[in-house]
Amino acid sequence: MKKYRVAILGATGAVGQEFLNLIEERKFPFSELRLLASSRSAGKKIAFMGKEYTVEETTADSFAGIDIALFAGGAASKEFAPHAVKAGAVVIDNSSAFRMDPEVPLVVPEVNPEAIKKHKGIIANPNCSTIIMVMGLKPLYDLAKIRRIVVSTYQAVSGAGKEGMAELEEQVAALSAGKDAEANILPVGKLPKHYQIAFNLIPQIDVFMDNLYTKEEMKMIDETKKIMEDDSLRITATTVRVPVYRSHAESVNVEFESEISLDAARAALAAFPGVILRDNPSQQEYPMPLFTSGKTDVEIGRLRRDESTDNALNFWICGDQIRKGAALNALQIAEYMIAHELV
Repeated sequence: MKKYRVAILGATGAVGQEFLNLIEERKFPFSELRLLASSRSAGKKIAFMGKEYTVEETTADSFAGIDIALFAGGAASKEFAPHAVKAGAVVIDNSSAFRMDPEVPLVVPEVNPEAIKKHKGIIANPNCSTIIMVMGLKPLYDLAKIRRIVVSTYQAVSGAGKEGMAELEEQVAALSAGKDAEANILPVGKLPKHYQIAFNLIPQIDVFMDNLYTKEEMKMIDETKKIMEDDSLRITATTVRVPVYRSHAESVNVEFESEISLDAARAALAAFPGVILRDNPSQQEYPMPLFTSGKTDVEIGRLRRDESTDNALNFWICGDQIRKGAALNALQIAEYMIAHELV
C-alpha cells in the first residue's frame, strides 16, 4: 500500500492528539509524520508508535514534501493553508476559515463525499455540532425532503479545548472543597465576562452576531445548507455549553415536505454508516455522552413523531465532537481521497 507524508498542524492540542490516536487506531498509511505547532510548543517531545517526535514551529516552509496536511483548527489555518497548498499538500482544515468559501468543499464523508473531488487544495471540516447533526439528517432527507429544522445543542466543554476541560475540573474540585469557582474561559475566553460552568449551563457558545444568534448557531445554519446543498432549508438553532467533559448532544426537530413512517426512519438511521440507533424507551435505552465519549459512531434515539404538527419527527443525537466532530471526520476525508486515488 502506498504511504503518505503527513503533517499535523496543532499537534499538541486536543484535536491534534486525537489525530495521532486515530492514525494509530485506523492504521493510516503514513511514511513521514511532521508535528507542527506554535512557537510555545516547539521543541516538545511526543512519543508515538514507538518513535519520539519533536514538535516543530510552523512556518511557511513547514509543508515541503508533504502530501496531506491535517489542520487541527485555529487562527493558524488562514495563515498557513495557502503555503501548504503551494507546497503541493492537500489541506484538510478544522477551522472555520474556509467553510463558507464557495471554492472550498465542506465535507462529511458519509453525507457528501462527492464534494471532495471539487477541491482546489483545501477541504474544510464542518463545525463539530453541524457534523453530528447532519449524520442524523442525511438518511432522513433521503426518505423525504426536509423543510425545517429546529435544533438545540448541549455541548461539552472540550469544545472549548483543553483549557475548557481543565477549568471544569478545577471548578468542580474547588466547589467540592467549599471554595469559590474561578472562571476565565467560558463562554468565550477573549470576552470580558466569564461564567462558572460547573453545575451550570451557559446559553452562549462563541460571540453574538447582529441578529442576536451566536456565531456557533449561525455556523450550524449556514454549514448545514451548504453540506446538504439545499439553500431552501429553514433552520433555527440554540447552542448551549453544559458541564460534560466530552461528547455533544443535540435535540433535533425535523419537518418534512411529506410524511415518513417511524419504521422507515428507524430503518434508514440504523442502516446509515457511522450511526448507531439506540432507541428503546421501554428499557430506558437512549444515547448519552456517557456512551459516545471516545467512540467513533454517533448514536440516535428518542425518535418520535412531533404531535404538534404534520410530517415532523423529533430525535436525540450524541457524538464525540473531538472524534467524529473533528479529527475523525478529517481523517475519513483523507482516507476517502486515498481510496479513490485523489491524492
